[in-house]
Amino acid sequence: MKLLRNLVLLLLAVSLTGCGYNAMQRQDEAVKAAWSEVLNQYQRRADLVPNLVNTVKGYAQHEEKVFVEVTEARAKVGSLQVNADSLDDPQKLQQFQAAQGQLGSALSRLMVVSENYPQLKADGLFQNLQAQLEGTENRVTVARNRYVQAVQQYNQMIRTFPNNLTAKMFGYKVKPNFSVDNEKAISTAPTVDFGTGTPAPAASAH
Repeated sequence: MKLLRNLVLLLLAVSLTGCGYNAMQRQDEAVKAAWSEVLNQYQRRADLVPNLVNTVKGYAQHEEKVFVEVTEARAKVGSLQVNADSLDDPQKLQQFQAAQGQLGSALSRLMVVSENYPQLKADGLFQNLQAQLEGTENRVTVARNRYVQAVQQYNQMIRTFPNNLTAKMFGYKVKPNFSVDNEKAISTAPTVDFGTGTPAPAASAH
């Protein structure tokens, strides 16, 4: 009896491996890991906001509108939590994407303000924060790119026969992905260095 049960389990394991179940498990975990890195980098950016705002305020106190925009955008980002378990909800991902885009735009406007204050641009703390923001934007772009690729691979896997039959059996669904306005946006980080005097385009979370 025990031998028969072990044989059935062995046949079941072989069957699941052949129909792509194990590969789906691995790919699903890869998507979750990639998403965690996206969240880490966006959080890194959000954590820079208070210090940036306070530093700029020290030189440009009357730029209150920009400070309010950045603070409100950061608060909105903090209120939207999309964890790995809710990645199948396209509406949540769209809301998250919109909020990150709003924060990116507000940060760009904050950085443009520095052009009017030479003493602010020369401030060592501001220069350090600016460099951190630029590096973080690069990390965000890399993390998003890896997530997009992981989702594409996962979606392709579960939509391909005979994997689609296994996916349907075990409840694996196509995952929504970031929308990109143009193909270069996914591989090019926004410019955060405004030292040339030319306003840079708003950072995008699309």
